[in-house]
Formats: sequence, C-alpha cells, structure tokens
Amino acid sequence: MTSVNKSQKFAAEIGVRLFLFVFFYISDDATPYFRKIQPEEFWLYRYPRTPSYYPGYLLWITILGVPTIVATIYFIKYRDKTDWQQAILGVVLSIYLTASITNCIKLAVGRPRPDFLERCFPDGKINNELKCKGHAADVIQGYKSFPSGHSSFAFSSFGYVALYIAGKCQCFTLKGRGHAYKLCMVVIPLVWATLIAASRTADFHHHWQDVIVGSILGLVISYICYRQYYPSVYRSNCHIPYISDNTSRDIELQLIKDHINMA
Repeated sequence: MTSVNKSQKFAAEIGVRLFLFVFFYISDDATPYFRKIQPEEFWLYRYPRTPSYYPGYLLWITILGVPTIVATIYFIKYRDKTDWQQAILGVVLSIYLTASITNCIKLAVGRPRPDFLERCFPDGKINNELKCKGHAADVIQGYKSFPSGHSSFAFSSFGYVALYIAGKCQCFTLKGRGHAYKLCMVVIPLVWATLIAASRTADFHHHWQDVIVGSILGLVISYICYRQYYPSVYRSNCHIPYISDNTSRDIELQLIKDHINMA
C-alpha cells in the first residue's frame, strides 16, 4: 500500500469517527418517544431522584483516558507506533458506535426512568393524565432509560481494554496460560465496567433490564471493533495488529519473489 493510499485510508477512518461523534452529540439532545404510563405502573417510577454515583463527566474521563493510558504504556514498552494507533482507532470506534446505537434505541423506546415521577411532578402531586409540571429537560431525560448509556459506554471501552490486554499478554494462548497476574489484568477492566453499570440501579437512574442490555450491547460492540484491528486472543499472533502482520507478510513475500528472480 502506497503512502497516499495509507493517508486516504487513515483520513477515512478519522472521518467515520467524527461522523459518529457528531451523530451522538446531536441525538443526545433529541426528544424521545413518550411512552404512555398506566396508573398500575406508577410504582415502577416512584423512586427518589438522586445524584449519579458515577457522574457523566467521570465516565467520559475514564472510558477515554484508561484505554489511552494502557495503549501508551505498551507503546513505551515496545515502541510500536502502529500498534498504538490501531488500539486508539479501535477503542474510539467502539465507544462512539456504541454511543450512537444506544441513543437510537433510547429515542425509539422511550422507557421512563425509575425516578420519572419525581422528575415529572417535583411537588409530589401526581395526576392520572401525566401532565408533567417538571423542567422540560429533566422530563425528556426521564424518558431515556433503556438501555443504560453508562453501562454500554463502560463495557464498550473496558471490554476493548480487556481484550487488548489479553492480546498483549497472550493470556489465552499456549504460551501465556498459567499466569494468574495476566488473568487478573484482563479481569480488572471488566470488574470496573460492572461496578459502573451496577451503580445505575443503586442510584435509581435505570432499571435492571436497562443495565443488562446496555452491558451486553457495549461488550458485543467492543469485541466486534477489536476484531477489526486485532486477531483472536486465542491465536499466537494475537498481540500484533492486522496491519503490522500484513505488512510483515508482504515484505516476506517480496523477499521470496526477489530471491526467486535472482535465482
């Protein structure tokens, strides 16, 4: 691949991520479907409104910062710029693809949060017609319970980090098995993501179904995005990104061809 083609491909990769970021940003403020709530369902949405145990700003710092730190640590160790680039491209794609899909589902489903009635009726006086008296922005956010964004975002990032560490440590290959510390390094990001997801039920921002579906969504997309740039963690070359492995093979093939021609 020529340098021009590489530049064009890289520009296209960046363009896709910028598009996903803009789509996520716009859809985050969009108005969802207002699902009709029946009086017999009120008990599901009567929970008190509380601050997030894991605030949104902290979530974004960790899901973007942790993968960057992990990839940078391996860059310092191996001095592989290509690997660092592929790692960052993959995790950013995972996060913003997950974010975009999550927002689309939120807007389509419009499930009320557990604290919806307090958002809708801050004075505690509920009417059966559900004519909300609360702040419009709070009410709109109150219809965005399913799936949990914190859960899907956390697993889209930390799921990717777990796979990346597993590949770098070759944790699941014949060479790397039998080392407890490697397995712990892989599990820690997943535990972190699980705690973030679980906190969303503890602070009454989401129902348990929202958290489970969001977690699965983030984990699945993290795996799909990881495999776009790296081999399976069970393969012996799992620590090498596809682009580096392909480049090495191209060089080897060219050397073989040159040797044949010289002969």
